[in-house]
Amino acid sequence: MTTPPTSGPALTCPRCRATGIQTLANSPVQGVWTVYGCKTCFYTWRSTEPAENTDPEKYPEAFRLKPEDLQTYPVVPLIPPLRGK
Repeated sequence: MTTPPTSGPALTCPRCRATGIQTLANSPVQGVWTVYGCKTCFYTWRSTEPAENTDPEKYPEAFRLKPEDLQTYPVVPLIPPLRGK
């Protein structure tokens, strides 16, 4: 079994195609799975997911994002605190 790459130019975000990918977690058993995260669009994925979730060429076009468009999207408001009784 090969160990998944941890970061670097070989990793590209499937959703926005950015290269700012970081390793967020590794399986307790070495080499079983790795969770990656994109610093640009915040997409996360496991190394064990199917190609349509991990391969930029196979990621569904309808869900792709362009990094330059991210600043134009509305900010999701924070969840307000619970009301007191």
